[in-house]
Amino acid sequence: MVRIDAHQHYWKIARGDYDWMGPAVAPIIRDYLPADLQPHLKAAGIGKTVVVQAAATVAETEFMLELAEQEASIGGVVGWIDLDAPDALAVLKRLAGHQKFRGIRPMLQDIDDTFFILAEHRIAVLAALPSLGLAFDALVQPRHLPIVAALADRLPELQIVVDHGAKPFIAKGITEPWASDMAALAQRPNVFAKISGLLIEAGEDRSATALKPYVETLLSAFGPERLMFGSDWPVLELAASYDDWWRIANELTAGLNAAERDAIFGGTAARFYRL
Repeated sequence: MVRIDAHQHYWKIARGDYDWMGPAVAPIIRDYLPADLQPHLKAAGIGKTVVVQAAATVAETEFMLELAEQEASIGGVVGWIDLDAPDALAVLKRLAGHQKFRGIRPMLQDIDDTFFILAEHRIAVLAALPSLGLAFDALVQPRHLPIVAALADRLPELQIVVDHGAKPFIAKGITEPWASDMAALAQRPNVFAKISGLLIEAGEDRSATALKPYVETLLSAFGPERLMFGSDWPVLELAASYDDWWRIANELTAGLNAAERDAIFGGTAARFYRL
């Protein structure tokens, strides 16, 4: 089985559209390109990655697709489109023509309107994703989980994955209503989740012990067949090294059998993203 990192980023600062970058993330404001990640992938035995958008522009999506043409380890690209643009469907269909384009991710966590994605004209665009063989990455916070459930009910053919486990409040030790909302969301068979980004939410205690209740909640809700490992590199570097997160992720899943671990560390992502 090919091991897959189902969530990582590349960026080139001079491109100028990473609007979220500021003093709070100063340590990672530099270029991160495939050559920077290769030693970590080799050390972990990871063969493929899914590169996910980091800017709310189509230009950045095209930048990632250009990288994907040159870099064999990029198995798929999750990009961005303007869901409000009159030509949104046309842009989506054009991008879908690229052999490694696998889905879209609006940056919902940065939008004040929690119900943003349920607007009728946006639903109409998302409804086209399944026929194009594309998925939907939900970059959300706990407040969005009932909204993702409503979206999954409205578009049952749409494959949805919740990035970073919806960013639970790990540093505060809060599990509810996140855990109950995640369990309810998992009743929708078209919804998956990523074990990624959790160390960023963990505060000062970045141990497997601190993360265990949250990963166990995800495992109980979705099962390994709907969970996938992701690094969230290089954002990860604000909290830990790639090697540290790889070690912790393996520690957190050590109690699973070989088939279950194979699903989390590759099989689920390969199926979801058609890699």
